[in-house]
Amino acid sequence: MIKGLVAHPGSAQAYLVGRTLRLDLQAPCIVGILNVTPDSFSDGGRYYSLDKALEQAHDMARDGAALIDIGGESTRPGAPPVSEAKELDRVMPVIEALTRELALPLSIDTNKSAVAAAAIASGVEFVNDISGLTYDPQMAGVVAASGAGLIVMHTRGKPEAMQRNTTYNDVVGSVVSSLQKSILCAEQAGVAHDKIAIDPGIGFGKDAVGNLELLRQTATLVELGRPVMLGTSRKRFIGQVLDQPVPADRLLGTMATLALGYAGGARIFRVHDVAAARQTVLMAQAVCDGAEWVASKPFLV
Repeated sequence: MIKGLVAHPGSAQAYLVGRTLRLDLQAPCIVGILNVTPDSFSDGGRYYSLDKALEQAHDMARDGAALIDIGGESTRPGAPPVSEAKELDRVMPVIEALTRELALPLSIDTNKSAVAAAAIASGVEFVNDISGLTYDPQMAGVVAASGAGLIVMHTRGKPEAMQRNTTYNDVVGSVVSSLQKSILCAEQAGVAHDKIAIDPGIGFGKDAVGNLELLRQTATLVELGRPVMLGTSRKRFIGQVLDQPVPADRLLGTMATLALGYAGGARIFRVHDVAAARQTVLMAQAVCDGAEWVASKPFLV
């Protein structure tokens, strides 16, 4: 019988190396989502202007984000593709401004190597590729040559069609196998082992049952030895479970997935609601670490 919660299951490293820095994952890492798109599923259009995007980035930094993830192409189910030129037009002004204004690392959410290269040249530390290096054969080489960190996610199919096939014989086994291939692809291209994190791709080519099973077995993903990032924020399966059709109304459900994800071993959390997420995972950390956590906080003793 398992008693209590496991604070540090598996063998994932406690840091993630970027282009010029190292993220300490001894504490939970909150990644703020900054979509500079007109059509993202939850906040499409809200931060489409440069002024609004910069204001939101500063707010997320103030609320405790450790990293801001900037995306210029919606990858919601059914989303149409965006050209490389349009994606660059959306993200580059934001990246260039934030590298001047914020002492906070940035990541670029893209599956296009040319966009990744331009973003890295302007100061981005990490590339977050939803395709797990499967859409653009040049991506792994671009990341390796730049020295940037890399987050590889599992997906099946392109966003415009990925929810047409969400049936798996073994969803966890399929995701693990795919992520192993992505890690190998990155390392063979020259990306250092300690620069790679993984993401099971909650909501990408999975139904509610698959998403829940992946969350239930987060510790299995940790066994791959790479830091695990979870991106559950406001997603459809939470709305299905809680009967909340409006994404903005899924905050409480999202926070439950973060706490349980932390208990399962995830250490990086990509979210819309930074302040709430930070408090949630810090509380989860205190519960999971127990006496060890208390001993490090003498004001509680």
